[in-house]
Amino acid sequence: MDTTEDLPLVHVSRPGTVESDAPAVVLLHGRGTNERDLLPIGARLPDDLHVLSVRAPEPMDGPDSHTWYELDLSAGGLHASQPDAEGFRRSLDLLHEFVGAATERYDLDPDRVGLLGFSQGAITSMAALLERPEAYRWVVALNGYLADSHADRASAAANKPVFVGCGSMDQVIPPERAERAAETLAEGGADVRFERYGVGHGTTPEELSDVLEWLDGRY
Repeated sequence: MDTTEDLPLVHVSRPGTVESDAPAVVLLHGRGTNERDLLPIGARLPDDLHVLSVRAPEPMDGPDSHTWYELDLSAGGLHASQPDAEGFRRSLDLLHEFVGAATERYDLDPDRVGLLGFSQGAITSMAALLERPEAYRWVVALNGYLADSHADRASAAANKPVFVGCGSMDQVIPPERAERAAETLAEGGADVRFERYGVGHGTTPEELSDVLEWLDGRY
């Protein structure tokens, strides 16, 4: 799969088995990686899903390293960080723009686009859903939290399926933050499944199996 640079976000595309009005998923990686980081997860997703794995817009110092936003550490360090407002706004706008453009480019069903994000990608995915619930059918948020800037919009995700997974030993984004995100979204009316796994800031085969089972019939 080749990297494509002519839409609002650089991305990799894996067409599914549906040629017209295809269901799709947009993969959003975490801080310090790139559009290829989540492709192993994308390869496990259902064959009829068109997989689009996007690159965060802000380059970092390391090779092939990108971020969705810089960190606001004013609340007390990494474990309590929040997205820097300016970068977060830019990334959300680019994501919305990308999804609209990709829907036309790849003949996707605009009512069947989901988001799957890890870490910063999960945080961005949940915020995007709350901003434009009509644009996203479902969200899988792994090892992330709900940004304070969007917590009061939880009711916008009413009836939307959301899977929130986290590592019980995560020292980058404590599991309590992911659990709080799940609780807030559920209180707003979202159809939430929350799971903890015996891992740090990462995913497990068990978690991916749960995601695949949860996705069945939802996309």
